Amino acid sequence: MSRTLRRHRTTYRVLSSLALLTLAAGAVTACGDNGSGAARPASSAVTSSAPAGTGRAAAAKPYMVDNGGHRLAFYVTRGSASTIVLDSGGGEYSTQWKDIAPELHAATGATVITYDRAGLGRSDVVPGPWKAEDAVSDLKAGLEQLGVTHDVTLVSHSQAGEIANYLAEGDPHLLSGAVLVDANLPQFFTDKEIPRLVAATQPEVDAAKKDPEKPENRQLIATAEGFAAAHRAFHRVTWPDSVPATVMVSEKTPFDGSPEDAQRWRDAAASFAHEAPNRTLVTAQGTSHEIPTERPDLVLKAVEAMFAAHH
Repeated sequence: MSRTLRRHRTTYRVLSSLALLTLAAGAVTACGDNGSGAARPASSAVTSSAPAGTGRAAAAKPYMVDNGGHRLAFYVTRGSASTIVLDSGGGEYSTQWKDIAPELHAATGATVITYDRAGLGRSDVVPGPWKAEDAVSDLKAGLEQLGVTHDVTLVSHSQAGEIANYLAEGDPHLLSGAVLVDANLPQFFTDKEIPRLVAATQPEVDAAKKDPEKPENRQLIATAEGFAAAHRAFHRVTWPDSVPATVMVSEKTPFDGSPEDAQRWRDAAASFAHEAPNRTLVTAQGTSHEIPTERPDLVLKAVEAMFAAHH
């Protein structure tokens, strides 16, 4: 991956609290609407249309989730009634977990779910800015229609940390635990930090607007809309004491070139972890923000430990 693309993806992931959100709202249906309201396997045509080189585990079964006229792709490896949901960082989709998902299924026996957010992977584009509340509602609806209503271990990378925080605050009963992998946390988005992020990313947003139909540009533009107000709201979100969490922070952080921002990122992770006795802070030594691909072993260890502690 080029240095420019890595920087763009890091900007996108940290920039949006809204686009983190995982699925789009509403009832989950089959590719064709039969009115049943239940998620059904994707057709063979959908299955064969996967991007080349996805490397998806054969055991993962694709489902199309229909929400308000747009479709999103879920991939389910069926196991026990306990479920592990893997939520990708901004600009990534389900293939971010292609090496981790089968290992987790083999190690835990749990049902493992990944998915592609709107506009990414096999999922349809949804115009306009991302809205965190809508995305959380969509994730809940999708999981319910897939038969998942409790006992979820949620694994969230980067921007997906915002989905995790809103979901945990609103529906703590759904989660048995969470592993937050270098994730966006409310403590980071202060009144001092938000303007710094906006200013630092504005040149990339302006450049993206010159070619708005390019998928990665479209995503960046969508996440930038209403960024400041959305993150001021996110700063007020509170993680419930009833949901245990492992907070994994990279040594280099997403701000390797800015010591001040990098320290604020580490401080936010430490502050989050220290707010309750059932939270653990782990520093991934030597890693950049891309922990899931650089050190999947660390992610596997943390998720397996969280899962084992509560099953």
